[in-house]
Amino acid sequence: MDMTALYKLSCGLYVITTVDGGRGVGCVVNTVTQVTAAPVQVMVAVNKENFTAGAVQRAGRFAVSVLAESAPMELIGRFGFRSSRDEDKFEGLKAVEFKALPCPAEHVNAALVCRVKETVDAGSHLLFIAEVEDAETLSQEPSMTYAYYHQVKKGLTPPKASSYQAAAPAPAAGRWQCSVCGYVYEGEELPAGFACPVCGQGAGAFKKL
Repeated sequence: MDMTALYKLSCGLYVITTVDGGRGVGCVVNTVTQVTAAPVQVMVAVNKENFTAGAVQRAGRFAVSVLAESAPMELIGRFGFRSSRDEDKFEGLKAVEFKALPCPAEHVNAALVCRVKETVDAGSHLLFIAEVEDAETLSQEPSMTYAYYHQVKKGLTPPKASSYQAAAPAPAAGRWQCSVCGYVYEGEELPAGFACPVCGQGAGAFKKL
């Protein structure tokens, strides 16, 4: 089977957020699909291992922020390669509340607030089928597609993403790979105090290729 054929499916990049224990939590997903028009319902797939999946189950509500093409890798890395279990992803981030749910305030072109109607166990992921309570267009900037993220931003696929495929090892001198997100640093040695620009992990998370 040619697994790369699945790359041709049209996907976007979205930040799913909710409130858990009085704080905002969230993660990046690439699977948000409108499934009905009356009522307006969407389906969102979130990896079971993501802290956000359990938080959405507990809250019964979540927000979808549609990332625009201007979204920097720092924002994607913050929500896509770190865990709300270990840190506050909204700390130091400009954010807004949309119907009492926190959302990134910048590099987002639309936001939806959804109430979970049904949860389907799909193996590695939970599928949340939710009714859209409110929606707002925030800018006319193009949405970031998954293809744009890979081809222009040179982004990597998080291991918990529904489309993740393990890359074949490519040993090479003077290259270091982050064991968390897969980012590759080129250089004979890692600089002092080095941190991954995608997921924020320190030098200890890097292995020489």
